[in-house]
Amino acid sequence: MALSSKTAREIFEDVHANTARAKFGFGERLAIVNVDPQKGYTRPDLFPNTAYITDPKQMDYINQISNMAREKGLPVIWTHVAYMNNAADAGVWGTRTDTPDSLQNIKYRSDRHAFDDRLEIDYDVDAVYTKRMPSAFFETPLASFLTWHKIDTVIVTGGSTSGCVRATAVDSLSHGYRTIVPIECVSDKHESYHFANLTDLQIKYADVVNVKEVINWLDNYEV
Repeated sequence: MALSSKTAREIFEDVHANTARAKFGFGERLAIVNVDPQKGYTRPDLFPNTAYITDPKQMDYINQISNMAREKGLPVIWTHVAYMNNAADAGVWGTRTDTPDSLQNIKYRSDRHAFDDRLEIDYDVDAVYTKRMPSAFFETPLASFLTWHKIDTVIVTGGSTSGCVRATAVDSLSHGYRTIVPIECVSDKHESYHFANLTDLQIKYADVVNVKEVINWLDNYEV
């Protein structure tokens, strides 16, 4: 195992700057999958023990690319996580802790389950799923939804980078999709987790790009 005195951020910056590394690239039709941008994870003023901010403009960027995709007739998907009042659907994941901040205590229709108020969700055309496990693909209609819409590229946003974003990106690649993670659109509680996982995603599972690349692709996309 190689050792390094560099921080996780520095290692990611080195990997990201390597222009020789091949990209998966964009395909012909993309979908935006916004993973768990719910108040329990986006509002540290309300939920200081579970929420986090990495890029202060994250919600703005998510809105921008989601609106652009929607205007071009491309699918936009939103997920958030919640459980039954007795957490009977949390499975083994809900057995490690049981505090007010524990995952299994995010209840349906609670403030922690609610999407961030800054988000521009069109409930008439966007797909909205409540999930229970890390990946947006696990036991949701996402895979069949993407197949029906002839999607070959998945843009993953949201949080956390080290948790549900990573799980969704790995599953996206495993399902055969070109997978792209815009840096400004994902977040985590600590920069080490954030950048270590961006490095791993970049090397193995996804193209980790500046959001401008996604914006430019959408701007040039012709229906």
